[in-house]
Amino acid sequence: MRARPSWLGTLALLVTWIPVAVAQTGPLPSWNDGPAKQAVIAFVTDVTREGSLDFVPEPERIATFDNDGTLLIEQPIYVQFAFALDRVKVLAPQHPEWRDTQPFEAVLEGNMAALAAAGEKGSVEIVAATHAGMTPEEFRQTVKEWLATARHPRFGRRYDELVYQPMLEVLAYLRTNGFKTFIASGGGAEFIRAFAEERYGIPPEQVVGSRIATKYERRDGRPTLFRLPPVDFIDDGPGKPVGINQEIGRRPIAAFGNSDGDLEMLQWTTEAGKRRLGVVVHHTDAERGYAYDRQSHVGKLDKALDAATVDRWTVVDMKRDWKTVFPISP
Repeated sequence: MRARPSWLGTLALLVTWIPVAVAQTGPLPSWNDGPAKQAVIAFVTDVTREGSLDFVPEPERIATFDNDGTLLIEQPIYVQFAFALDRVKVLAPQHPEWRDTQPFEAVLEGNMAALAAAGEKGSVEIVAATHAGMTPEEFRQTVKEWLATARHPRFGRRYDELVYQPMLEVLAYLRTNGFKTFIASGGGAEFIRAFAEERYGIPPEQVVGSRIATKYERRDGRPTLFRLPPVDFIDDGPGKPVGINQEIGRRPIAAFGNSDGDLEMLQWTTEAGKRRLGVVVHHTDAERGYAYDRQSHVGKLDKALDAATVDRWTVVDMKRDWKTVFPISP
C-alpha cells in the first residue's frame, strides 16, 4: 500500500486538533456551557451583527457593572469598609477622643456587636472620618498601599486579587465586540479608581460611584482638590440610573449586578423596549466563595431575584455556571 504523503497526515492531525483549540480559546472559557453563557454570547452576537434587527451601533454599546459582589468579593464585609476599619486604627493616635466615642471605640476594641449596633449611621461616620482630609490623588495612593498589604480573612489573598475570573472574561469579550464598559457602584468612585484600570481594564473616567464632597482651593500657590467629610451622592438603588445618566450620558444596553442595590439599574437598562441584557450574579457557591441571597446583610439579593423572573434577566448560578471563581494566584 502506498504511503500517505506526510502533509496529509499533518492535515488529519490539524482537523482533529482545531475543534479542541477553538473550544479552549472561545468566548468565556471559565464559564460552563449552559443558558447563562449562551444568553451573553447570543446577545453580543445579535447586537453587533450588521443587518440584524437587534443591531446596535458601536457608540451606543454601553454596558454597566456593579462592583461589590459582581466583579469583586464582598463577603464577609465590603472591601471598602475593611479599608475604613483599618484606617481607623492607623489614624487613632491622631484622635485620642475615639477611644471613648462610638463607633470608633468599637472598631479599636474589635467589638463587632457594638459596631453592628451603630448601623448605617455609624458606617457613614467611619467612612467620613477615614476618607476625607486629603486630595483625590493622596486618597488613591493610600488605597493602593493598603491593597498591597491587606489580606482577605478567609482566602489570605489581596482583596483586589479576589475578582471574579468569569466576569473579567465578560468585560474583555464585550470590549472586543465594540462595547464600552463602565462600573456603576454604590462604593466610592475614588476607592474603585485606585485599582479598576489594573484589575478590570476600566479607566478612572469610566467609574461611576458614590462620592463625598470635594472642593477646589489653592494650597501653597497650587490649585488643589480637597476631599471633605459630607456625602455628596449615593450611587446605589435608584441613585444608579441617575449617576449613570449624569456621568455617562447614554442609557446602557447591558447591565450586570448581584443585589437589590442593582435593581433600578437593571430595570432602567432592560425596560427600554429594545433588545437588552440584564444579568444577575447569584452567589450559590459556599465552597469556592460564599452562598448568600435573601437574608444577607451584605449584598442582599431578594427583590432583584424576584424581578429577574418577571423581566427575564439572566441569572448566573455561580456554582453551576462557573468553572472557576477567582484568577489563579500568581
